[in-house]
Amino acid sequence: MRALLYATLYTTALLLLVAAAPVWRWDLPQGVVAPVVPADNGMSAAKVELGRRLFYDADLSADGTLACAGCHEQKRAFADGNATRPGVHGGAGRRNVPGLANVGWFARLTVADPAITTLEAQALVPLFGERPEEMGMKGRDAEFTRRLGADRCYRAMFARAFPERQGRIDTGSVTAALAAFERTMISYHSAYDRYQAGDRIALSPLAVEGARLFQARGCTSCHDGVNFGGMNYHQLEPAQPSDPGLIEQTGRPDDAGRFRTPSLRNVALTGPWWHDGRAATLEAAIRRHPVAVPVTDMPALLAFFDSLTDPDFIADPRLSRPDRACGKPL
Repeated sequence: MRALLYATLYTTALLLLVAAAPVWRWDLPQGVVAPVVPADNGMSAAKVELGRRLFYDADLSADGTLACAGCHEQKRAFADGNATRPGVHGGAGRRNVPGLANVGWFARLTVADPAITTLEAQALVPLFGERPEEMGMKGRDAEFTRRLGADRCYRAMFARAFPERQGRIDTGSVTAALAAFERTMISYHSAYDRYQAGDRIALSPLAVEGARLFQARGCTSCHDGVNFGGMNYHQLEPAQPSDPGLIEQTGRPDDAGRFRTPSLRNVALTGPWWHDGRAATLEAAIRRHPVAVPVTDMPALLAFFDSLTDPDFIADPRLSRPDRACGKPL
């Protein structure tokens, strides 16, 4: 009877804690609708705080040397700067690391696997994937419980973030917290955004001409929408045996060499470019497209791409490596 009473009181306390949690408020510019959030992973400040710490914690990798932030650097709009990135055991990387600006709005989260449609599912790829191996945690799920559970502060953070799970520390809670943090990687304060909002001097005449050419040359047929791409798959080159693209998942011959078109937000910061990082400059990336671009058009297009850089995004302290947790320095 006493055990039942304690269980009832504990459940009631958890329900009250969840009910008392403040409603998450998105920091979005006018006209931008909040991203869709899975019903079983609602946003909260505690969850975002935990996800931010986990994002910068190398203990999520097999040998404790590689954090999510090791491949996604804030100064590069959460891209990497390398053509591809080796995994924790030195194996060659396969694809270029994408930036994470506005990734919460993406319906497809990898360049060639349409089945991965949530940030929670995508987080499993670098953690447990083997082709290529990145963080090397396949078969080591219990390590999250052991490593993170040994830290008193982490135990408290998981309890605050997941009261409905009794603060359980496992793969599901880790990926849920990472996804919550990634949904706060919001980038809508570029010069181009200010221009679109009515600031007519936010763009130089050259960048305005570049925006016009971007439309006129048909670039928006692939790089469409508010994020200039990120949802659909296109083939621009013959398929390579080392990475045939979408066909690996679908088995359809027409999908050979098709990859998801990347978002162009902060594109000037996310090089090298292309799905395998083969383009060392933005001009080289443009030249790889089948549309011929006259030399005289290139300065304007590059100025337009520069205008998509969001200086607030790459300097936002809410997205940077935390220096404190539970009131103590890390």
